[in-house]
Amino acid sequence: MRILGIDPGYAIVGAGVIEYSGQRFKTLDYGAITTPAGEQFPIRLQMIYEQMQELLTMYKPQAMAVEKLYFNTNTTTAIDVAQARGVILLTAQQAGVPCYEYTPLQVKQAVVGYGRAEKRQVIEMTKKILSLSRTPHPDDVADALAIAICHAHSAPNGLAGRMLEQLTHASEGCASGRQSADSPQLRPKHERSSF
Repeated sequence: MRILGIDPGYAIVGAGVIEYSGQRFKTLDYGAITTPAGEQFPIRLQMIYEQMQELLTMYKPQAMAVEKLYFNTNTTTAIDVAQARGVILLTAQQAGVPCYEYTPLQVKQAVVGYGRAEKRQVIEMTKKILSLSRTPHPDDVADALAIAICHAHSAPNGLAGRMLEQLTHASEGCASGRQSADSPQLRPKHERSSF
């Protein structure tokens, strides 16, 4: 199963693409979608939308796992992040990629085994689980990979049922509208340095 993990934001969107098969993980790519602070907010949302489209087209994930938002202080930031998150979810929906949401507590539980784990513990365990030679930076990227791991550990019921449903529809002559996951493509060299 190929999973795109997303840590939503509007300045930095962490993203990580992994494959999970037979209890083994393979990291395909990870990085950050960034938008300039001085840019108008609608343009920043458009940048996120366009770069999400590129990721979904390039890696053809079978699922996208996104962190649920939890804010208890700055409501202005929460509203802006929620708008960016909406753009991210819309992009996946348009591409026919099923979306799954996980709370920070669920991610910590799935990655570390303890729902109240410290952020540093989650990052180090993510690095270990994925056999990465170095810690992904910024933290948003490590968080996105952890969210993808969470989905891989949590998916047997949700994803398996959905995949079975798609197979059933396909066998009945209903087109699912999604292409099968291909091998990862080489990334084109262009102006974006994070992905």
